[in-house]
Amino acid sequence: MLERRSLGKTDIKVSPIGIGVMMWMGGRGIIGRIAPGVSDDVKNEIIKEAISGGINFFDTAEMYGFGRSETNLVEALKANNIKDEDVIIETKWNPLLRRARNMRRTINKRIQYLDGYTIDLYMVHQPISFSSIKTEMKEMASLLENNKIRSVGISNYNADKMRKAHEELEKLGIPLAANQVNYSLVKRDIESNGILDTAKELGVTITTYTPLAGGLLTGKLHNNPEALKNKFAMYRMVAKRNLEESIPLVETLTEIGKLHGVLPGQVALNWLVTYHGDTVVTIPGATKAYQAKESAGAMSFNLNKNELEEIAEISEKFL
Repeated sequence: MLERRSLGKTDIKVSPIGIGVMMWMGGRGIIGRIAPGVSDDVKNEIIKEAISGGINFFDTAEMYGFGRSETNLVEALKANNIKDEDVIIETKWNPLLRRARNMRRTINKRIQYLDGYTIDLYMVHQPISFSSIKTEMKEMASLLENNKIRSVGISNYNADKMRKAHEELEKLGIPLAANQVNYSLVKRDIESNGILDTAKELGVTITTYTPLAGGLLTGKLHNNPEALKNKFAMYRMVAKRNLEESIPLVETLTEIGKLHGVLPGQVALNWLVTYHGDTVVTIPGATKAYQAKESAGAMSFNLNKNELEEIAEISEKFL
């Protein structure tokens, strides 16, 4: 069983595998209109499966429906009688076409939508705004000092920008808790572009999205390519691009999974949060209850050193 670990150099402890609720947008927001609908009953069941399986970490964002994803997450937590102290929630500020001072104007909306649940980790969603990293980190520090948030993170920052954010926070005596990036066994470029090495050096946690590459690493799409048509557009592109090349990898995940009595996707998630020690945690999405159950189950076994290296070797082409 994988144990909880700290977010960066903070005292916040998260399950190595969490749940992302981007798709709980309720049909609103920039991409909400093309996201699938998820009923309240299903959301409640997802949270039930996640919590019972040992997951305590949940990811949402302002951009995910501008309050809808956050609200839906909280409603599902309350429906399961989950207390604030029993979960860790990260949400994100949308920097597009804004200046850093917008944070102080919109943070109360995040607090309102989370309705009694703490913002344990607040992230700048993209390194693109009208303000500098220095100014953004000063605003984040102010939110922390005013007890609006518990820790500071960034998302989609390269190694240089991550280092800059870390340096600006360090001047203020605040650790950079996390950098959220796209990382999976078919997208391993953070291992070669400096992001992972820099995170390890600075003591920053990497939180990864799209860890199953749009469902590709579950093996289901290899057996039924037609299922690609039903995928959310972004995930469909990821899966289709790597469908043929990933066959040997998925075969290896399947074989190793049989030895542990688990599914190939669970092996892929376990590798992701194990291979680099405690540096990487991940937030696979869930729109069905069985997905949350499988994600939680990926923490219930341990890959041995030979298995970890075999998976790393067979996926080297994706570095």
